[in-house]
Amino acid sequence: DDDMFSSVFCENSGKLIDVHLFALAAKYYSLPSLGVCTPLEDVLEALKGNSQEATGIKPDEFMNNKKSHEVQVMSELIDIIANYCGIKQVIDIGSGKGYLSSFLSMQYNLKVYGIDSSNSNTSGAHERNRKLKKHWKAYQSRGRTNLKSQSSEKANDRPVESDIKCKTISEELLNNTNSLQSQDQVIIQDLVPSCGFTEMTTSETRTETEADLVAQTQSHESKLSEEVLAILNVLPADAVEVFSSSHCNSRELCEEEKVQRKMTSLKTKARKSSESNLYFPLTSCITAETELSDIITDLEDCMMVGLHTCGDLAANTLRIFTAKPEIKAVCSVGCCYHLLSEQFENQDECFDKVWGFPMCQYLKDKGWCCGRNARMSACLALERVAVGQMLPTESLFYRAVLQVIIEEIYGVTKSDRHVGKTFSKSSSFIDYVRRSLKKLELDDSKLPDSCIMDYYEKYKHRMNELEAFNMLKVVLAPCIEVLILLDRLCYLKEQENIAWSGLVKLFDPVKSPRCYAVIALKKQAC
Repeated sequence: DDDMFSSVFCENSGKLIDVHLFALAAKYYSLPSLGVCTPLEDVLEALKGNSQEATGIKPDEFMNNKKSHEVQVMSELIDIIANYCGIKQVIDIGSGKGYLSSFLSMQYNLKVYGIDSSNSNTSGAHERNRKLKKHWKAYQSRGRTNLKSQSSEKANDRPVESDIKCKTISEELLNNTNSLQSQDQVIIQDLVPSCGFTEMTTSETRTETEADLVAQTQSHESKLSEEVLAILNVLPADAVEVFSSSHCNSRELCEEEKVQRKMTSLKTKARKSSESNLYFPLTSCITAETELSDIITDLEDCMMVGLHTCGDLAANTLRIFTAKPEIKAVCSVGCCYHLLSEQFENQDECFDKVWGFPMCQYLKDKGWCCGRNARMSACLALERVAVGQMLPTESLFYRAVLQVIIEEIYGVTKSDRHVGKTFSKSSSFIDYVRRSLKKLELDDSKLPDSCIMDYYEKYKHRMNELEAFNMLKVVLAPCIEVLILLDRLCYLKEQENIAWSGLVKLFDPVKSPRCYAVIALKKQAC
């Protein structure tokens, strides 16, 4: 295979000489062609068992099409994994505005902590969640009409320890993968007891029988009251209803009536507690050394998720997952590869830092480095270009000429400042240059309009070259993304406490270009 592609570049000059063969080679080394991905359908089938489907509420009621597609697919998978592991708590890393977190809590009755480094995002998530809760019953009602045969209680129930049977991720799941995956066969026997998963005795976990309620009314009511008070202390004032119990003269009631009233009160509180849809937006910067117990005081057996975790955050999510015994599963979709830190990019950097790339020992031993240009290319969307969503050639041309101006006029070759989305706000190339110089804190008074336009005219005829060059970058993008994703998968394969790990294509790449999830399950405890 290497010999077949050896004629893509000139042996002496290193220049590209066969574009068609270059495209074929790029396709050959993309994830779909390598065969290292596990089909989503196989994962769902292996984990789902006989679990009930949720009510048919669609997130497109309150999200745009892209976000709706992502949240719907990923939330279903997360719920199935949580059911499989017998856990109720989910930690959403880089939760942003809380789209995934709020849907997980309301649709699947999971207890979700959404952690984001931006306080404005957390505040926005609080407000958005408040508004969403206000209209959630209407969404639920609409969803029930699509699934009349299923009650809302069944949709929200989660299996308890005695109901969870021996489950197996069969060899068939791994047959479609290469040697990275074929080495892993997971047999989860008596999953919850052997893993040490604990059953919560509150109404959040299950609906108790009437006999249990009558026998344990006083103790359970006391526990519930304590938990409700704890919740009220954490959530904003408008996030949870304040429960009030009826006051009566106990001397006027017989024992049977008192028991009946207590049972009715407990059922009402249990129902309201279940409907409170526990979602806690928190502000914190997550690193590889983060102690989750310092952020989440009631941390229990849980799974970590991340929908488009940016840069090093995706790598840190996997590191925390492998290091913390409480975290039983992870489902992480990364993005913003250009923001990854690289161990071998700058040799003068400190060596004790935790880097975003590489993660696995194999690439570390090789001293592998992508470089910023390659990581930038990995962010491009080949599938979108293939269906006619062309690259923004003019904005790229503006940016390229601007860089020439900055280097030749100002002598600046590197800056910590960014131009950002200046192109969309600019009325012309002159306006673009002046806005950009101000952002870079460079004096634009020394640069007359005529000089700016001279640069534009000098390079205008090369715009087609720029477009062709960027098309080649788009073609190569999946190969660079493969390297980053396989690095993360290999890191998980190197860990002794991982039962199964894989790459799974979750999303339609036209709707959501960063469509691959890294998924892993921990081994059960002996």
